Amino acid sequence: MKMNDPFHTELSRHIWATRYRAPGEADIRASWQRVAHAVAAAEAQDRDAWATRFYALLDDFRFLPGGRILAGAGTGHRVTLFNCFVMGDIADDLEAIFEALKEGALTMQHGGGVGYDFSTLRPAGTVAQASGTIASGPVSFMHIWDAMCATMLSTGARRGAMMATLRCDHPDIEAFVDAKRDPALLRHFNLSVQVSDAFMDAVARDVDWPLLFPLHDDTPGDEAVVERRWSGTAAPVPCRIVRTVRARALWQRILRAAYDTAEPGVLFVDTINRDNTLASIEHLSATNPCGEIPLPPYGACDLGSLNLARFVTAPFEAGAQLDLAALAEAAALAVRFLDNVIDVSRYPLPAQAGEAQRKRRIGLGITGLADALILLGLRYDSEVARALAARAMQTVRDAAVRTSVALAQEKRPFPVFDREAYLASGFATRLPHQLRDAIAAHGLRNSHLLAIAPAGTISLLADNCSSGIEPVFAAEAERRVLQADGSYRSHRVVDYAWQRWWARGGAGAPPAFVEARQLDPRAHLAMQAALQPFVDNAISKTINVAADIPFERFAELYREAHALALKGCTVFRPNPVTGAILSEPAAAERVQCCGIEREAD
Repeated sequence: MKMNDPFHTELSRHIWATRYRAPGEADIRASWQRVAHAVAAAEAQDRDAWATRFYALLDDFRFLPGGRILAGAGTGHRVTLFNCFVMGDIADDLEAIFEALKEGALTMQHGGGVGYDFSTLRPAGTVAQASGTIASGPVSFMHIWDAMCATMLSTGARRGAMMATLRCDHPDIEAFVDAKRDPALLRHFNLSVQVSDAFMDAVARDVDWPLLFPLHDDTPGDEAVVERRWSGTAAPVPCRIVRTVRARALWQRILRAAYDTAEPGVLFVDTINRDNTLASIEHLSATNPCGEIPLPPYGACDLGSLNLARFVTAPFEAGAQLDLAALAEAAALAVRFLDNVIDVSRYPLPAQAGEAQRKRRIGLGITGLADALILLGLRYDSEVARALAARAMQTVRDAAVRTSVALAQEKRPFPVFDREAYLASGFATRLPHQLRDAIAAHGLRNSHLLAIAPAGTISLLADNCSSGIEPVFAAEAERRVLQADGSYRSHRVVDYAWQRWWARGGAGAPPAFVEARQLDPRAHLAMQAALQPFVDNAISKTINVAADIPFERFAELYREAHALALKGCTVFRPNPVTGAILSEPAAAERVQCCGIEREAD
């Protein structure tokens, strides 16, 4: 390690050199300068001064912008600075399906991951009256997307990422749920079931659950017809009940697949839409590949994370504190930074540019939480740790909202801002009165401000700080990192807080150090629940459980997640299909698209 080298680990330097370094850059400081000047170009005046402020924000890994920003800003390459997109609704005809496939390929070519709601595609076996053809169902078309993704990005240090969702009342839901039991299939997709409150109520009452689909050009037969708001529709439409299942049996099937294969995850879509600040003009049914940003058709995620470990003063000492004033100041600057990204980024499709400009969504979050807690002497699973984490996220939220109000005054509110509708949203009702009054008076620059991403690769870049709000996986571990030629290289890595403890001459484990496997799974849920009220988008969180966890205890985590008003739930149990986190799988095909080595950042 060189004197004054920002990197303290060889892996961090390797990550920078292979993923984020632009030609001619001698060190990461040059990368930070490039990004700071590129983002400051959106300013109408004082660009050099803003570039200096943005550089200071990036320095020492205090703020970690999404990987596409760090890799692409200021390079002149034809790439997007947005990590991921949700693509447009897929109309139920062959021409539209392949147009959607083309749009996905173009978006991936520019470096963006993609999410889709496949619920608009008619179930397998359905006869289209107009053409007489028999539908093959949404899962069959997902295989085409999977092949496209593998072909588009078959090599390189960043692989393609896709999310597929399906409604819990779609007739092909069982095929979707079981789609990844074959370890060779749909490896480039993450899967999530759209779970409604009505379904959870039917599960609790153990009653029948109708599986249905809009009539479209079909002639109603003897089946019952009901009105439902379907994916891609603005109002309820007539839907034919294809068949019924027992709600509890379907729920068990979903959970058994998750227990056996780690997928599908679940999205609690009614919770998502109740909280949505734009609920009056959009319905959300899909997310980006890692799940922290529910998005409308052609929506994009503009991400960045504040590294809490860098805001701890006097670490490991009796007077250790989280500098909330400095965190608020950094959050305010990060909001302006991410808002500027919207204006300096390229977009793969015109529809994506229009959606981003109309709503100006951003997703500012935190990473390094677990390491910050260790530096402060707080166990991850303690009540005081959750209270501190909530206070930190509340600090970020309040600073973000204040800044967005100020930007609205300076640069104008986002174009589709509706004062009454915004303030009636679930998220806005939880804001302090002063912030609600400021929004009412001046509007907001950004429709959404906050999201907690997994931040896995950028946290590795920041000397292996703990990722997102996850607990530390292990004090030391082997990390497999994807190389530019498609191969993997293993690195021995040490947790950031553990590094700091050793550097100051500490012996043994740092006080309050705890690994993920030592935690009760409910501690994961409790941390996510402590932070969700302060987040208008969502939180990417994986609950790691032991391979021998009883199924009923595993299932209870999902029920509790719904009761806690979380927007989604993913539980990872080591299994024969996906293997174990941070362990080398038997074949490259077993690496999931958003696995720990190749998530979309």
